[in-house]
Amino acid sequence: MVSGNHTAVTEFVLMGFTDRPELQLPLFVVFLVIYLITLVGNLGMILLIKVDSRLHTPMYYFLSHLAFIDVCYSSSIGPKMLQNLLVKDKTISFSGCFAQLYFSGAFATTECFLLATMAYDRYMAICNPLIYTAIMTQRVCKELVIGVYTYGFLNAVVQTVLTFQLSFCGSNVIHHFYCADPPLLALSCSDTHRKEKQLLIFSAVNLTGSLLTVFISYICILFSIIKIHSSQGRCKAFSTCASHLTVVVIFYGTLFFMYLWQPTVGNSWKYNKVVSVFYSLVIPMLNPLIYSLRNTEVKDTLRKMIEGKESQ
Repeated sequence: MVSGNHTAVTEFVLMGFTDRPELQLPLFVVFLVIYLITLVGNLGMILLIKVDSRLHTPMYYFLSHLAFIDVCYSSSIGPKMLQNLLVKDKTISFSGCFAQLYFSGAFATTECFLLATMAYDRYMAICNPLIYTAIMTQRVCKELVIGVYTYGFLNAVVQTVLTFQLSFCGSNVIHHFYCADPPLLALSCSDTHRKEKQLLIFSAVNLTGSLLTVFISYICILFSIIKIHSSQGRCKAFSTCASHLTVVVIFYGTLFFMYLWQPTVGNSWKYNKVVSVFYSLVIPMLNPLIYSLRNTEVKDTLRKMIEGKESQ
């Protein structure tokens, strides 16, 4: 029985990535490896930045928070997904679903704006090198990070509360491997048009707003690099932002696909699941690899740590 905005539903059933039993164990192994690499890579990145004083710069300060967010983001989804690949009971409590929707949304939004902040940092470093250290002080960096966390978590509060104000009086089977807005809206017996419009507006504002900052920053960076006379200088300037640009293209590309382009026919949920796996599990795994493989300072720090252990 449903009363007002309340619902009798006390739990949901997560259908998972696939309903084919023969694929459950292979997928568990694959996703477990991805999740473990994510943990080791990102926590390792945080450790490297902390122990090497040469990496105590704004760029690496932001990178350490990106690694932290990736760990938290993948951990809000991965463990439950792995559990459901091994057990028959794939239920998640109402409060558990609320928490998963909240934290996954909070960390996704925070990452969007942290990437925008990192783009602004690269703009200041390349386009205004003489005043860079005076502008990007430790205090300013902390305030920027606090700002993106605050907005990300407040945005998630609004979206999550709006979703769970809806009534769920029919099926409780979520056609996804975690609690996300689109499959939850499909289950609601309330009028979801208002929530769908709000979700589209918030998603568009968050994605385009943060991406616009990235775009403007890199346009300015491009013009500054063109003005550099030596090819060595241009290569050095570009190399400082190549890793970030790679991460930006992958991250924003998948999010735009997920939230701003929705297939309306056929097996749209299958497409959404694949994209969700990519941005919630694969991208957090790739980020530390991209930064470590393309960054000389990180590779030097890692090599010194390995050589130091071997010499002991």
